[in-house]
Amino acid sequence: MDAHGRGQADPPALSEDDLLAAIRKLLSGEGPGVEVGVGDDAAVVELGKHPLVLTTDLLVEGVHFDRALSSPHDLGYKALSVNVSDVAAMGGSPRVALVGLAVRAPLEGAFVMELYGGLLEAGEEYAVSVVGGDTSRGEGVVISVTVVGEVAKGQAVLRSGASAGDRLVVTGTLGGAAGGLRVARAGPSGAHGALGTAWARVLLERHARPVARVGEGQTLAQAGATAMIDVSDGLALDLSRLCAESGVGARVAEGSVPVEPALLEGASVVGVDPLELALSGGEDYELLATIAPEAVEGTARKLVERFGTPLTDIGEVTEEGLRIVDPDGRERELEPRGWDHFA
Repeated sequence: MDAHGRGQADPPALSEDDLLAAIRKLLSGEGPGVEVGVGDDAAVVELGKHPLVLTTDLLVEGVHFDRALSSPHDLGYKALSVNVSDVAAMGGSPRVALVGLAVRAPLEGAFVMELYGGLLEAGEEYAVSVVGGDTSRGEGVVISVTVVGEVAKGQAVLRSGASAGDRLVVTGTLGGAAGGLRVARAGPSGAHGALGTAWARVLLERHARPVARVGEGQTLAQAGATAMIDVSDGLALDLSRLCAESGVGARVAEGSVPVEPALLEGASVVGVDPLELALSGGEDYELLATIAPEAVEGTARKLVERFGTPLTDIGEVTEEGLRIVDPDGRERELEPRGWDHFA
């Protein structure tokens, strides 16, 4: 109620993108050595021979994970991997990490040690050294990881470089992580015993242990990728963010979207639409990039030869709008749905 007793309307709810836009405007001033500030997958700061790439992400209990569904070792592995993925999306190389951890009291020593074991395993996988951090008591588990990497001067691939006529390409397959979350939530007695199947194990792995495409990101950068983003919140939503930064549109071929084969196999059992999860499920951490048409085939061949990772051409960059075309040629709006922390 206001001072005169009249009802006062609640302010309109902000989306995550609205909030980030406001923060970005507040922090938009130039700083010494800052090449790329707020608004991309990671910042780029020049402090020495090579520009630094800096990124940080939070994993919050009850928002990003359920302790009943994730082992502490997997949580640690994932917490580092998702930050490394941001560095990969810039075409950079990760180097060191800092870890902040809040846990409930009394302290669960075994949980913390297992979590750091997962961080260490991921660090060994990506050649990242965990060099410090902080711990505190909290109402729930919060894991904050900061990764510092480097990139050759002028070689960072931003979200803002796409042009009409570029091709849209994506690494790997999509929808597997979201499918794995559905399987985990169903539990041993749910989904008609799906946990014992090979396809369910693949989906659970995709959810619990995401792969950061570091080498693939560097290869795409070397091939002249004009823009890049990691698919953390869903293909449709992250594509809309890339297009907004570049001032362009996109047209996606529905039949070309690389849906995770294990998701296709188990979709009817879990009760999900595979294409919907591939477009908006999130947490796949594949790389979505734009690249010149003539570079697609050669780059795809290199990714398979070097890493065993497929690269799929899923459409084209256009002047405006987000559209998706079904196999019969019918075109419709592609809604930018995906994970929003504040929705």
